[in-house]
Amino acid sequence: MSEEILVNVTPRETRVGVVENGMLQEVHLERASRRGNVGHIYKGRVSRVMPGMQAAFVEIGLDRTAFLHASDIVRAPLAENAEMAGGNGNGNGHGHAAPAIGELLREGQEIVVQVVKDAIGSKGARVSAHLSIPSRYLVLLPQAPRTLGISARIEDEAERTRLREIIAQRTGEQPLGYIVRTNAEGAGEDALAFDLAYLGKVWRVVQENIARARTGERVYEELSLPLRALRDLMHEDIEKVRVDSRETFERLVRFVTKFMPELAGRVELYTGERPIFDLFGVEDEIQRALEKNVPLKSGGYLVIDQTEAMTTIDVNTGGYLGARNLEDTAFRTNLEAAQAAARQLRLRNLGGIVIIDFIDMLDAEHRRQVLRQLEKSLAGDYAKTTVYEMSPLGLVEMTRKRTTESLARQLCEPCPACAGRGMLKTPETVTYEIFREITRAVRQFEAQQLLVLAAPRVVQRILDEESVAVAELEQFTRKSIRFQPEDHYTQEQFDVVLL
Repeated sequence: MSEEILVNVTPRETRVGVVENGMLQEVHLERASRRGNVGHIYKGRVSRVMPGMQAAFVEIGLDRTAFLHASDIVRAPLAENAEMAGGNGNGNGHGHAAPAIGELLREGQEIVVQVVKDAIGSKGARVSAHLSIPSRYLVLLPQAPRTLGISARIEDEAERTRLREIIAQRTGEQPLGYIVRTNAEGAGEDALAFDLAYLGKVWRVVQENIARARTGERVYEELSLPLRALRDLMHEDIEKVRVDSRETFERLVRFVTKFMPELAGRVELYTGERPIFDLFGVEDEIQRALEKNVPLKSGGYLVIDQTEAMTTIDVNTGGYLGARNLEDTAFRTNLEAAQAAARQLRLRNLGGIVIIDFIDMLDAEHRRQVLRQLEKSLAGDYAKTTVYEMSPLGLVEMTRKRTTESLARQLCEPCPACAGRGMLKTPETVTYEIFREITRAVRQFEAQQLLVLAAPRVVQRILDEESVAVAELEQFTRKSIRFQPEDHYTQEQFDVVLL
C-alpha cells in the first residue's frame, strides 16, 4: 500500500492530507487565528500570591499574567484508569485539599508551568505545574516518577496487562511517569518503544531549555500541525512527505533528523507549479467531503447526516441493478458501502455514535461478510472505533473516538437561510404565514395600509397564484395591502409594515 503525507502551507492556514493509493483518507487543518498556547511550557515567575483564592498569578511572557491554582501545583495520587492525553491532561487533583498557596509559592519565585487553558476575554491563561508531553501512544509525566497509568477506555484486561508489562520493561528504573493513551490499544512493542525514545529525547531538550531560559521564555512548544502530523502519522509505510513551503520543509527535516533519523530521507520539498493539493486531487476530495451524498462506483450511494447526537449513514442501491437478484444486489452494494463509509468517517473526521443503515439482506452469511468488511476497512483508522453486531433491520451501531471537530464544522457554519436545518419552507408555506401575520397585525394595531416585504420568489407567487386570496384578505381586513420584493431577503424572511 502506497501512503503519502502532503503538507500545504499558506500564510494564515496549514493543511495536511494523508493519501493512500492515490485516494485522500484524512485531512487536517490549522489556522493562525485559532492557534493558542495550550500545551506550551514556560519558565515563569510568581508575580502575586492570592491566599484568599488559593492561587497565584505567574508572569510567563504573555500579554496578561497567568492564573495558577494550588491544586495545579500539588499532584494527587494518580488513578491508573485516568485518560491523560494532550497538553492539558495533568491529573491536577481537584477535589483533594491542597496545602495553602503561601506554603507552596512565594512572590518572585521561578516556576515552570504549562498552559492548560488559553486566555479568554479579560482573564489570563490558566496554567499548571504538572507538565505533560504527549506522543502518539503515550503521555510523559516528568514530575510523577515511576507512575504508570492506563487509559480507562482500554477495557480489555489482557491488553492492559500487555501494555503495562511493555512499558514497565522498557522504562525500568527511569525516574519518569507515563500514561498509556487510548490510541495505544493494539499497538506493537516497537511502536511503543519508538514513542518512549521520542519522549525521552524531547524531555532532555526541555530540561536543557529550562536550564538556560530566562523568565517568560517558552521552553517547550506544542507542535504545529506539520510537526504533529509527523509525530502522530509518520510510520514505516509512509513513502513520502511532500511539503510546498521551503521554511516548513527545513523545520520538518530538522525534526525528523532529531527524532526519527531513519525516516529523514522521506521528506521532500515540492516545487511544482501546480498547487500540491490540486496535483493530487485533494481540493476536489475536500469539496466532495462537504456534500451529503457519496456516490458509489456500482451506481449506489450513501447519504450522510451529522447531527448533535449521532451521525447516520444510509445506503441506497440507486441505479445499480446488475446483480442476479435483489439479495445479490443488496450484498454487493453493502460491501462497497462498508468500504466507502469507513473512508468517509475518517476523511470527514466524524466521531461519536454512528449508525449505518445497510440495505436489508436475508442471508446471515452476507450480513457477516459486510460486517467483517466494515471492520477491515476501519482497521487503518487512527481513531479508535468499536463496531457492534448488525441488527435484524440491517442497522450497524458503531462508535468512533472524537478527537477534534469534524471537517464540515471546521470549514462551514450553519446556513443563515435555513438555520442549519438543511431545508427551506416552500414559497407556499411562507405565503400563508404572511397572510396569518397580516391578520394578526390588523387586530393589534391601527393602520391605513400594509406593506409586505418578502423574497422575490414569494412575492411573485402571491401575485400570480394568490391574487384572489389577497383580494379577499383586503376585503376582510378593510386595508390596502402592497407587496414589495426584496432581493436580499431569504426565502423564509418577510416583514409586515403598517403604514
